[in-house]
Amino acid sequence: MGIGEAANFAAYAFAPASMVTPLGALSVLVAAILSSKYLNEKLNLLGKLGCFLCILGSTVIVIHSPKDEEVESLEVLLEKIQDASFISYVILIVLISLFFALGLAPQFGHTNVVIYITICSAIGSLSVMGCKGLGLALKETLSGKANEAGNWLTWMLLATVICCIVVQMNYLNKALDVFNTSIVTPVYYVFFTTLVIVASTILFKEWYHLGAEDVLGNICGFLTVIVAIFLLNAFRDVDITLNDVRGILRPKASAVSTYRAGSASKYTPVSLDEEGLMSQDEQVMYSSTGSTHIR
Repeated sequence: MGIGEAANFAAYAFAPASMVTPLGALSVLVAAILSSKYLNEKLNLLGKLGCFLCILGSTVIVIHSPKDEEVESLEVLLEKIQDASFISYVILIVLISLFFALGLAPQFGHTNVVIYITICSAIGSLSVMGCKGLGLALKETLSGKANEAGNWLTWMLLATVICCIVVQMNYLNKALDVFNTSIVTPVYYVFFTTLVIVASTILFKEWYHLGAEDVLGNICGFLTVIVAIFLLNAFRDVDITLNDVRGILRPKASAVSTYRAGSASKYTPVSLDEEGLMSQDEQVMYSSTGSTHIR
């Protein structure tokens, strides 16, 4: 887990946040596959379809993601942080989080999953921006361009990331304690990824260099991944296989015949009408004892 988070942190230093964050859905995909193989958790047909859609949506996001990295140093990042639009976003996120945490959470937090998820997603979007800045500082230091360990902005970003992660994990754990994981996971993914994309767009202007085709591709890929996450979690306990789908596609006459063959030991045979459907008179079936059963 630590290695995965370290790799995720490094990704923010070398790739746009609007691409890295949606690809976090692949962790849900890998967890589903590994749990099916090693923990004997059943992955039904809808789960397998969700895995396929997750790969498909992630591929679309990568193809249409921003290709140019606009921020190459902490000096440039500082200029962007001082932008009025990003300052307004931070103030809005803090006010919304305080309102939800102090006003709504005590009263509605245990009945509405959106309350806790909104808080951890909003604060989480700021933590991602901080991780992006820390990644830039680490990259500059390791490359020898500058020693950012003595830069006050580096330590401010580190403090911001730590505070945001503490708040984020606190409210995410509260949501997991109250609500089912199959509900929390897709809702959190949608809220968190959406807010990260918004914050990244405001701070780094990553989408400003995209054409209409790439914007549409990113949106379609993101929506596809949302559907995939929903299928992987919401229908985890549903027992559905490919044979059930084949049964739905079977002709009506064949389906009725199969049913009749399975219940032949209990009911006497009845004939099908010309259209392959049971007639109204056939709603009454006689058992071998002579009693009637109304269907």
